[in-house]
Amino acid sequence: MTKTIYFLLFIFIFFSVKSNAQTEKTNPIFNDNTTIENWLKENHIHTLGLGIIENGKLKQVQVFGEIKNGIPAPYNTIFNVASLTKPITAMVALQLINSGKWSLDEPLYKYWTDPDISNDPRNKKLTTRIILSHQSGFPNWRWMKENKKLSFDFEPGTKYQYSGEGMEYLRKAMESKFKKTIDELAKELLFQPLKMNDTHYIWDNTTDESRFAIGYDTTGKPYETFKNKTANAADDLHTTIEDYGSFLVNILNGGNLKKDIYSEMIKKQVKTKENKYFGLGFEIYDLGNDEFALSHGGSDLGSQCITFILPKSKQGILIFTNADEGYKVYEKLLVHYLGERGQKIVDIETK
Repeated sequence: MTKTIYFLLFIFIFFSVKSNAQTEKTNPIFNDNTTIENWLKENHIHTLGLGIIENGKLKQVQVFGEIKNGIPAPYNTIFNVASLTKPITAMVALQLINSGKWSLDEPLYKYWTDPDISNDPRNKKLTTRIILSHQSGFPNWRWMKENKKLSFDFEPGTKYQYSGEGMEYLRKAMESKFKKTIDELAKELLFQPLKMNDTHYIWDNTTDESRFAIGYDTTGKPYETFKNKTANAADDLHTTIEDYGSFLVNILNGGNLKKDIYSEMIKKQVKTKENKYFGLGFEIYDLGNDEFALSHGGSDLGSQCITFILPKSKQGILIFTNADEGYKVYEKLLVHYLGERGQKIVDIETK
């Protein structure tokens, strides 16, 4: 299966081909479901999941389109959300840190060292902080290298480079110490407490295939469904708008984290472009006037998803699609539902 492409590249492409969407709240595209269904067809999107957060609560969940030809997509449609897996893994680590069982700055070699870099002394510099802020020095995926082996592109902790390999490295270190899979840790620390019953790292006998949004390419041809049997800390999480919305609402309301841990999560750990940074597990958009947005996206074949939450105004939006061109609906939805703040996010991406 083709793994997650670089999130920044993806979102840059999306905003670089921005539409001429209206910015008024009266945009007629949102006046009725029929208009939205037609809009989705125009953009070759079979299923759109939309979640709106207001006043720190998930106020609206809607799923538009069809799950299969002639069958409307249910409220609890299951999506593969690609790299939206990463914030889940990040929060598992932060919960362990919060409980004193894990350390943000302890070297990970004490629990795991990848054989490919065992002879490279830079492996001893890897920490949870460095990995969650994407400063590991790893490529996105080792298979992108000519020799298919993991290696450092630069000294860990010196600059930003988005990396799924880093998240997988962290997973293996945590699993080694706690003798539990990332799926088991997530169930204990997140899924069960937040009642995220439709959220899983792996495809198993509890997965309701009848509710799964099959992915489609730009011609409308369905992709073969990848039924992952092994958890990946960076990719292929299956979830619903309601489940992931509950996860984001929990973060907006403190994430059950101590104040100092939460402050580290939303701290600007590394700059990625003007007014844009990476914290611990989330991108941070500096919107001015002490307002900021936490964001992450996911992009795989047949999966284009993105989320934004604004801690100060307690707003948020989740957009899940099952199409290669699903990113085409982002800007219009962002500006419609987040107003001026949504426009500021667009402006940051287009500068």
